[in-house]
Amino acid sequence: MLKLENGSWNSSGEEEENDGNGDVEEVDVTENTVKKKKKEVVHEMGLWQLQLKDPLLVLGSDILHVILSWLEARSAAQSLNVSRGWQGVASTDRLWSPKCEELWQGKVHIPRLSRTQGLSKLHVYSLSVMDGRRTRITRDDLCDHAWEFHFREAAPIYWRDLDPYWKGTGQLMRRYFHPDGSQTADVGDKVWGGHEACYTVVAVLYANGNVREHYVRINRWSRLAVSRNLDWGWEMSNAISCYSSIPDPEKEDGTGPLLLLKHG
Repeated sequence: MLKLENGSWNSSGEEEENDGNGDVEEVDVTENTVKKKKKEVVHEMGLWQLQLKDPLLVLGSDILHVILSWLEARSAAQSLNVSRGWQGVASTDRLWSPKCEELWQGKVHIPRLSRTQGLSKLHVYSLSVMDGRRTRITRDDLCDHAWEFHFREAAPIYWRDLDPYWKGTGQLMRRYFHPDGSQTADVGDKVWGGHEACYTVVAVLYANGNVREHYVRINRWSRLAVSRNLDWGWEMSNAISCYSSIPDPEKEDGTGPLLLLKHG
């Protein structure tokens, strides 16, 4: 028996409690009580160790995949750095194929480089985002799209009177760029008038490769400043005219350059 006197066990093995009258009460501590306490401690340690375990080991790859599929792409990509096991789950085409489709939804152009055979869907997603941020237009971009064209308010009234955009009737005028450097219009375009036109894409770079100046020029007319919309569409404009790329996300091979531009 163990004996506790004033909060300590005595050598007789009995617990003594003071009842206020100076008497000491003896309490037996059985073997079952000790075992019960031991089990509680082991259970608590087990829960603590479980909390420290990798969720991949606890939940399994299928459940982890479901969790990652609900995350936004940025957070899902960050999970690649957790461990090799996480990287194996977070880099699968199974995870990134739906995210690519979600990224492309509502976009007016799908980059050609995203259609490259043999790329992982994670790589395709990354390339698509980078190309969507590109503001430097190429000859491929010009030639791959048809372009809506209209005059701006500063244009002479004679031209505006011929423009369906200002008349509010019929389809907007269209322009087409060709790989040989020429530009054409639809048959019957009253503004076009059958004249010849050629274009040039100009990109002036600083020594470090950053773009200093970038524009498109048709014949000797005023240069067209280039801009990119959030839906990945293109616009080119000067004081009197404006071009807008026509949506074509259905193109099987995509549009634009095959390789990602290093600058722009």
